[in-house]
Amino acid sequence: MARSNGITNVPKLTIEAVQTVPPYKVTDHPRPVRQVLATDPIGSGIFKRCLHVVFYYKKVTEEDSGWVFAGWTKETLAKALSEQPILSGRLWRGEDGNGELEIVANDSGVRLIEAQIAINLSEFLELKEKEEAEAQLVFWSDIDEQNPQFSPLFYVQVTNFQCGGYSIGISCSLLLVDLLVKENFLNSWANIHKNIISSNNEHKKPVFYLPNLKKNGYYPTSIISSTPRKDCGQTIHFKVTVENANLEAGEMCKSLSLLCIEETESRLGSKMGSEFYLFVKESSEAIKIEKYSKFGHAKPQLSLKTRVTCAGWDDIGANEIEFRDGNKPMHVSYWIGSIFYGLVMAIPPLNQATLGVNILVTVPNENKL
Repeated sequence: MARSNGITNVPKLTIEAVQTVPPYKVTDHPRPVRQVLATDPIGSGIFKRCLHVVFYYKKVTEEDSGWVFAGWTKETLAKALSEQPILSGRLWRGEDGNGELEIVANDSGVRLIEAQIAINLSEFLELKEKEEAEAQLVFWSDIDEQNPQFSPLFYVQVTNFQCGGYSIGISCSLLLVDLLVKENFLNSWANIHKNIISSNNEHKKPVFYLPNLKKNGYYPTSIISSTPRKDCGQTIHFKVTVENANLEAGEMCKSLSLLCIEETESRLGSKMGSEFYLFVKESSEAIKIEKYSKFGHAKPQLSLKTRVTCAGWDDIGANEIEFRDGNKPMHVSYWIGSIFYGLVMAIPPLNQATLGVNILVTVPNENKL
């Protein structure tokens, strides 16, 4: 299945296989549940918005390739999901379809896509159209608004380049993105992956090694399709530390978000819309999405013990993630899709004694000041 987004100078990517990866073991009861508290689920974009991350890796040994990586991923990702089973869950309406939205860790699994593209990795990274071209290296299908219980919330796409290098594209619903930003899920998965391949013979091929399994001429053209990249923007990641906060955590997140929006607009020269949606992870069991105006709110009075720093994406440690010993990514790209007029996500810690909030602010590319 060939996929292109209108980029003329980039070969079309071909999807070779699609698999579902459930947790390695059945999740025990009571299964983790996350409430999704949204007064306007469709308007807030919870069915469309996701974080994309793309890792680029060189071929470092004769035995290494994207095909080999994906083959082992069927096992290693399954074991990582057993530690964070809600990533393989589904969004649904409780009370037999008539209740509030919630994510249930029902072990339905994540999607694993294997693909290839006829260009060398170094050439791809030097493309003038790279930001548009790399949209082919991730897979995301919007959550079905009427029947969300059938839609995955997490995708992994492994793309093989002609030179033997490969990319790992992650797409994660914003409703679960705290597990990547705060809980270091990707690092945990990478450590599991390294341990498993090091304990096996390097020359041994994984059971799910696609070149040994795929029939020539077969492509999964009719069973899966990706939502084209649209409404993307630039994101800045802030870390805020507030000691002895007097405000309730939700109110503090709203006030701090306004400060971070102002700083983001100044740094990027882009303007967020007058209204925005704020995603606040209230606890491990709930995320709240509300609409706010940039105007009419008093700025918080910050004490000398309050620190607001521009952390950047690199601070989540993605540039250090090794799925094979000694092979760090050549490059890592991040972006959030379907941002509309802009969005803010606040991820406070579980320990409220020191309120250390991760705040992601994304503004549209086209709203230049």
